[in-house]
Amino acid sequence: MRAFRDRVAVVTGGASGIGRAMAERFAAEGMKLVLADVEEAALERTAGELAGRGAEVLGVRTDVSKAGDVEDLARRALARFGAVHVVCNNAGVTVSNTVWGHSLEDWEWVLGVNLWGVIHGLRSFVPILLEQGDEGHVVNTASMSGLIGLPYAAIYHASKHAVVTISESLHYELALQGAKVKASVLCPGFVRTPILNGERNRPAELRGEAAALPSGWDAMEKSYQEWIENAVGPEYVAELVLEAIRAEKFWILPHPAGKAWIRRHAEDILEERNPVFDASLLDGVTAPPTRKRG
Repeated sequence: MRAFRDRVAVVTGGASGIGRAMAERFAAEGMKLVLADVEEAALERTAGELAGRGAEVLGVRTDVSKAGDVEDLARRALARFGAVHVVCNNAGVTVSNTVWGHSLEDWEWVLGVNLWGVIHGLRSFVPILLEQGDEGHVVNTASMSGLIGLPYAAIYHASKHAVVTISESLHYELALQGAKVKASVLCPGFVRTPILNGERNRPAELRGEAAALPSGWDAMEKSYQEWIENAVGPEYVAELVLEAIRAEKFWILPHPAGKAWIRRHAEDILEERNPVFDASLLDGVTAPPTRKRG
């Protein structure tokens, strides 16, 4: 996809973090924006700020875990702009505990947003993109967590592994149809976003009682927070997303140093070695890029 001006981009989780950065980058290219987020006040603020800079913006309060909300998002996007060209299934949340310590509500909440949100986005928007017969692109936000594993984040990892493989299937299926629509999967490491504060938007009915966190978790959580605070900014990731859409590139890996972990993970599988957690490998998913891109 080469031309962006006056094309329409839909971004879920568009009120903050990577979603907002993508919206800002698309607006800089002259795209029209449809922003979806469950946090209504933040959505209104982001849409207002972008409109104040000259962008055409539609903000739609959307819970991506609900099929009806995403179907309504698609209807409203078409009603406002008449077409959709880029769809970024980006909304995401996380929660931490042991595999056995998570409540059922934990599983339902995270999988509802991270996995079902992508599923609903694909079911609602891909038929529209194909029917238009025009160039289009889908970007699904997964994570480095969709390519490797970490302790105390099983639900998040499960959701992101699923997004990676769904995205690969989508890529193959679009290619086999000779479609003008392409797909990318975004797999960042740590990025400076408010993802650890996602509980503020957790529905009351999904706040079940989970088991106590394991001893030592406080120190790990503090480390996670420090890594995120010192990580690359979302605007860097947004630039890579735009580059990938332009180049019709499937894999988007903002943390090149993290490839060492991916390589080791793949080699462990091929050699049938038991996985061993090596905290030093986290340097690859927290370190800034080794070269300036974009």
